[in-house]
Amino acid sequence: MAEPESTVINTNVKQKDPSTALVIAVTTRAIFSLEEEHKLYLEKGKEEYTRHQQANQDKPLPPGTAFAFIQAVQYVNKKILESNPAERELFDILVLSNNSPESGVRIINSAKHYGLEISKFCFVSDEDSTQYLKSHGVKLFLSADRTDVCNALRRGVSAALVFQQEVQAPSTPLRVVFDGDAVLFSSETDQIFQEQGLEGAVQYERAMEAIPIGEGPLKAFAMHLGKMRKKFGQEKSPIRTYLVTARSGRDMGIRAIKTLREWGLPIDEAFFMDGAPKGPILAQIQPHIFFDDGLHNIQGAQNVGVPSAWVP
Repeated sequence: MAEPESTVINTNVKQKDPSTALVIAVTTRAIFSLEEEHKLYLEKGKEEYTRHQQANQDKPLPPGTAFAFIQAVQYVNKKILESNPAERELFDILVLSNNSPESGVRIINSAKHYGLEISKFCFVSDEDSTQYLKSHGVKLFLSADRTDVCNALRRGVSAALVFQQEVQAPSTPLRVVFDGDAVLFSSETDQIFQEQGLEGAVQYERAMEAIPIGEGPLKAFAMHLGKMRKKFGQEKSPIRTYLVTARSGRDMGIRAIKTLREWGLPIDEAFFMDGAPKGPILAQIQPHIFFDDGLHNIQGAQNVGVPSAWVP
């Protein structure tokens, strides 16, 4: 497979081994707030956009939705290396961009300004930049473009759509919240619920209680995260993971818990909301990122200032 048109290696950052690292790819609009620039691009075209980016190349871009998540990931790396300087299972961040390298200078300068440890900047001119994810060993892809995310999911890469929002940077440790059905788990029970209602879904879950739920689009990423979390004791871990699901604990919680146990996936806390809004509990957890397949839940999370990523 051809390399992206231009890959800039960040020599200020220790390069990770992609065969052991947990590689996360973010697009420029997921990590930085580029709404004004994007509007300019859509209205005035690429040349005007490039001119604007070059003229402002020393002016740092404001943080975007995934910014705090990337900072927290960096904190985890620091903690891992403190306990074992030879550790190779680390987070590795690369930025995937449809910018040309000329207009990408501002992106690189912004990352340096904030001290973000991004090891590679890939400037891709192809319409579908997701074809390069597998060759870089990407385990999670965050983008502000829906087509990108759908393409990545089709290629078997865990991916989610980030919505631009004002984000309060929560403190460390890294906190990641997953929804259950159609995110961590497959959508099998959701489909029964659509066809047969709650009663049918509850009966199905009871009948299937001993059989693990199928894999959802973010299971692979969650498993990698869980593996890193296991390097630390419960008390000292710089990673905390949560399940916040619309399932009820009494009728539909057992199978979910048994599935996680079967997978060997450690979850710090699980909340079975029984259809109640997720916003209040998310405001309490203050995660760096929340993954859900329901747009109403994403909206609820955004209303309480929680960085959210939609899994279509």
